[in-house]
Amino acid sequence: MPLLTAALLAEQRRLVLWVSVGMALGGLAYFLLPQEPGALWGVGLPVARLVLGLCVLVAGWLSLWARLVGGACVAVALGFVSAWSAAHRQPPMPELPRRAVVVSGIVQSVTVLPPRGAEDAAGARRVVLGGARFATPLDHDMRPLQRTLSLTLRPDDPASLAPGAAVQVRALLRPPPFPAFPGGRDFQREAWFAGSAGSGRALGMVQPVACSNGWPSSDGPVGQSGRLDSEERADDRRKGFETDGQGDLAACVASQQGFSIRLEPLRERLDAHIRQILPGAAGAVASTVLTGEGASVPRDVREEFAASGLAHLLAVAGLHLGIVLGVLMAVFRIGFAAWMWAALRWPCKELSALLALLGGAAYVGLTGLHLPATRSLMMAAVVVLGLVAGRRAVSMRGPALAATVLLLVMPQEVLGVAFQMSFAAVMALIAGYEVARPHLARFREEGRGFRRWLTLHLVTLTLTSLLAGLATLPVVMAHFGEVQPFFILANLIAVPLMAVWIMPLGLLALGLMPLHLDAVPLHLMGWGIQLVLHLAHSIAHWPAARMLVPHMPGWGLAAVLLGLCWLCLWRPVWRLAGVVPLLAGVLSPFLVAQPDLFISPDGGLMAVRDGRALLVGGQSRDAFLVRAAWQQALALPPQPFPAEGGETPDGALACGQDEVPDVCLLSLKGRSVLLRVRDRSDGEVLLPDSLCAGMDVVISAAPLRQSCPGVRKLDRFTAWREGAQAIFLRPDGVRVVSGREMRGARPWVMKPGGHGMPTLPLAPEE
Repeated sequence: MPLLTAALLAEQRRLVLWVSVGMALGGLAYFLLPQEPGALWGVGLPVARLVLGLCVLVAGWLSLWARLVGGACVAVALGFVSAWSAAHRQPPMPELPRRAVVVSGIVQSVTVLPPRGAEDAAGARRVVLGGARFATPLDHDMRPLQRTLSLTLRPDDPASLAPGAAVQVRALLRPPPFPAFPGGRDFQREAWFAGSAGSGRALGMVQPVACSNGWPSSDGPVGQSGRLDSEERADDRRKGFETDGQGDLAACVASQQGFSIRLEPLRERLDAHIRQILPGAAGAVASTVLTGEGASVPRDVREEFAASGLAHLLAVAGLHLGIVLGVLMAVFRIGFAAWMWAALRWPCKELSALLALLGGAAYVGLTGLHLPATRSLMMAAVVVLGLVAGRRAVSMRGPALAATVLLLVMPQEVLGVAFQMSFAAVMALIAGYEVARPHLARFREEGRGFRRWLTLHLVTLTLTSLLAGLATLPVVMAHFGEVQPFFILANLIAVPLMAVWIMPLGLLALGLMPLHLDAVPLHLMGWGIQLVLHLAHSIAHWPAARMLVPHMPGWGLAAVLLGLCWLCLWRPVWRLAGVVPLLAGVLSPFLVAQPDLFISPDGGLMAVRDGRALLVGGQSRDAFLVRAAWQQALALPPQPFPAEGGETPDGALACGQDEVPDVCLLSLKGRSVLLRVRDRSDGEVLLPDSLCAGMDVVISAAPLRQSCPGVRKLDRFTAWREGAQAIFLRPDGVRVVSGREMRGARPWVMKPGGHGMPTLPLAPEE
């Protein structure tokens, strides 16, 4: 028998773990396609491959290699079809009005945002509207949007809002933004799968409206601003809206259906109650871990938690659910032990596990059914079922099963940071303790005493933080562009506080809230949170607490995750081969060429990589977000362009040298680039031909029109068509990579200018 076949036969019980990896690869193959496949290529060919794989499995079940080939074909094809169907189940991205418009819709959720400054003491609110309609002549009689809108209300808006209320507000809307640079975070893809149409900010106060016959409606005159007057509304109702009866009324409340949305009023009441008893950052953190409402956590607190490696404490996930299950399990077991009749007759351990699982499910539902918590609940269910059945409770099959289910239901999550970090941490923990368990058991059996017990718990806690932290470190590098070297020390203190103090008292407070006896546990919980806040603040201000790293290419992240799977899913010594792609992925940000210039998606902002700084010039509506994304991509601090008549210390970038305002000349790597940072004439004033002579490329924040004939030009029109651009200056020429070139023609890639599908009016019979 060949050596490889013998080795695989010895690991045949682990082969099923690779089904979820194959499905992830199939979904990833779909998302990386440059063009959207039709039904034939997107469904027909993968289904044929799936059938072929099943035939190979059935025909060659007794052959190891036939099972490997057939199983791989089935898994990859299933992942591809799941991703294609998930993308095509989504409603189209609508065309949003480009000017201020009155929006009416049904409130789905209300979130209190943290204050932005001293003048914003209370903080604004963000409301999510479903079934939105626009009061404009073009959108008259339009079908309600099938996607949600997220609106930031004015800080001084006194309206009392609750999920299910019908409201209207005058707002300025915008579609999801384009990526800030080619290969950057794709907000449009995220919005496509999240069912979001875009966002906006309110210009006026929110007004309640009547939910009449299926549509949010209000009376009152509206002039040139776009509101419908009362006569038009009455005319609409006379045209048959009232004759539709209960069917239309169902359309009005359809956006309120769903388990998570039905719990939203309870979640918001709990959030307000907790923050009333615990004001400030402590109350916001307490509400985050108990209700999942984390938007009220101040920005500086989030930054400090991220810099100290404690950001996972602010995201309800496996840690929080594990603590909840442990506390509930202990409570139920103590209760059964105190009841002698039940202790002698019932399987108390199994019953306690099932009751704890039900409590954990309630906690996950209360906190909003977020993906990490849902994944953890699936794994907990597998553990409890194994415990009830008398099987091994914790094994690698739990996360494999959870990943398979999630990839079938939400295949787009394979690209998300929550999915990647959750499963990377869980795989590393299970695989690490498979190796360390015999050594820990031997250490436990060698002696007794408090010192040995304390040492064992410190070692276990350190090992847990080390395994989870190292496994998620490359994912953090890829998505957030930073490394926190002190995360182990911070977690050694914060995680025990969360497990034995903060979360148990929080659960006690939730249980006592119906009796109005929750104030004392909440205050005690707040003291523990204050300790964690102080810890995060202290470590975040240590030298080198947050080290920036350049943007990791996609192939680097894929190599990291595949190497981690290879390292964790196998048990023989050849599992160590996974260290090679893992290290290659970690080092990939330093192995690829970095862009020399960036152009923002709207063309108004441009940046030059100059040594240890990122020089940024121009103006853009999204300047803050774009500048932050560029800083993260290149791991360089942003600085403004030199002033008129100035230049950089090395003379590579000089501005205003030829008496032409707002024009800079870049000489780098043997190439010359002309940068027109601003142009108040909108391109009507042409650049002098003498200035354009000898340039390799001319970049302008405004249209260049007839300027610089014969020279390669990148202006606002180019950015409008192609999106953000990255320019590489090389000895053999200038290479330009655009965002649209990298993203391809996909359903979630919006048309130039962020245009979507126009909303059509309803037919009379509708």
